Amino acid sequence: MKNYLLATTAVGAAVAALGATAQAADLRSYYNPPAYTAQAYDWTGFYLGGHLGGVFASDNTFNGVPLSDSSARFMGGIQAGFDWQTAPNWVIGIEGQYSWLSGHQLNAFFPGGLAYNNDQRAIASITGRFGYTWGPGLIYVKGGYAYSDNRETVTLGGTPIAFALSDDHTNGYTVGAGVEYMFAPNWSAKAEYQFYDFGDSRFVAPAAIVPFGSFHNDEHTVKAGINYRFNFGGLGRY
Repeated sequence: MKNYLLATTAVGAAVAALGATAQAADLRSYYNPPAYTAQAYDWTGFYLGGHLGGVFASDNTFNGVPLSDSSARFMGGIQAGFDWQTAPNWVIGIEGQYSWLSGHQLNAFFPGGLAYNNDQRAIASITGRFGYTWGPGLIYVKGGYAYSDNRETVTLGGTPIAFALSDDHTNGYTVGAGVEYMFAPNWSAKAEYQFYDFGDSRFVAPAAIVPFGSFHNDEHTVKAGINYRFNFGGLGRY
């Protein structure tokens, strides 16, 4: 009987100890916080956004006849594009951008009362983009086709007359660079420099201003923008 009681007591103590151990393990599991999961970023996907900035024209002349230009102007517009992240820190993409310009009146006044005016209303571009990313940040370069929306006139004593240019300086090229940062799910902000070049132009009519040669058309721009990214590639998962 004594041996039976001792054995029963030992088994009960062992069962109680196992129960306490299991309960402690359950409590530790309950109170331990989940392991931290690093935020994943993926730049792949479509985006749409807007931008604001400034436009600065170079000083150009018609063979010594100065072109008056409001060299610092306001710009604002929209952009849309697609990025693809690969290998694993490189990003390639394509972007379309359209910017309205304020107060650009390019003028040249020639002897004899002839005057040239160009109201450049907008500039646009379609560019490829190539960049390096480190999580939420991206630095990139871009380049491609540029378009200028020009409204040009030649007047004599204030009256419009017919004229012809060797090149309408509507089409050109652009290059630029920038930085972009994902600051929230589906949202990124960017700062960018972009140079637009629309080439040289010269008058072929009227004959009185043909001898004044050619002038060059280019723009330097600085802009800041914001994009909404549609998350097709798992962008900015939190």
